[in-house]
Amino acid sequence: MSFARSPRLLCLFCQSRTFHTSYRVLAEQRTAKIAASAKAASNQPAESKTPSAPAPTKAIPPSPLEDAPRAYGKRLEEFTPKPLSRPIGMHLPPQPGENTGIDFRTLKQRRDDFVDYEKHLRRREELKSKMSRPYFRDWGNLSFHKGKTFIAPPRPFKGDLALFFPNLYGQTVLKSDRLPRDTTPVLQGKISVVSIFSSLWAENQAKTFVSKESNPELEATLEQNKDVAQQVWINIEENTMKAWLIKMFISGIRKRIGEPNWGRYFVVRKGVSDEIRESIGLLNSSVGYTYLVDGECRIRWAGSGPSEVHEREGLVKATRRLVEEQKSTKGS
Repeated sequence: MSFARSPRLLCLFCQSRTFHTSYRVLAEQRTAKIAASAKAASNQPAESKTPSAPAPTKAIPPSPLEDAPRAYGKRLEEFTPKPLSRPIGMHLPPQPGENTGIDFRTLKQRRDDFVDYEKHLRRREELKSKMSRPYFRDWGNLSFHKGKTFIAPPRPFKGDLALFFPNLYGQTVLKSDRLPRDTTPVLQGKISVVSIFSSLWAENQAKTFVSKESNPELEATLEQNKDVAQQVWINIEENTMKAWLIKMFISGIRKRIGEPNWGRYFVVRKGVSDEIRESIGLLNSSVGYTYLVDGECRIRWAGSGPSEVHEREGLVKATRRLVEEQKSTKGS
């Protein structure tokens, strides 16, 4: 069969031949245009471009708690506390019901967690970290400036930059209500000088900031502004035997702080995680810490260990400043 007898086949053959030929010609023309444009560009003098200056980066000062001695990690041979150069605390505002240490999981959730291998591994790492901590490390770290973790800032932190004090959950020394309660409702709406300690040694260190004998000006400031200022005590005791001893001598605590303050003395048994300790600088359980917290539960000032003269003066000035801010806010 010839193509002359089949005109349809002949037309298809011609069309196919024409298509392939045209495609090759177009491709050659396109390649020639690209080569010509590249040659023209190479003949043109290069434009001088001044390099743009890099954007200035904001220098973030290192945390003063970065090199502080801890109950875990590498043991330090020497340490000098540094002033707090930036705010410390939690990034999210506290909510009642947080950090209670109570397991609210349902039976189904507990069963699911029990068979979850990944959670078993994470829990194993937590237990290994706790078991590997030397028991007397905190007492050994008291050799560094009597355990002082950091030096108080010379002035309070700005409110818009300050971080938050966490919610803690514990029993107060009230006779009428012995049920555990949250600390956040007590701190909200008032300027609070919060003392945190876990032993008699630590409590005595915290007293050097706030007691009438060591800092009478602070005592007078709190007494004159009872409507907007208060003192709060948080005794963290995770040891069952020591917590039992506190209950035995609770009458002495009531007598020492006075009946109006019974609802502001908390005995916290659990819920203080390592994250909380790292965030607020609570790095040594044998050291007393003092915090100045505003009405929105923000840490505006903090001190650790035994106080120094300039720290006591700074605490008084910061308290008076926050009291004025609180009164102006209420007045408006």
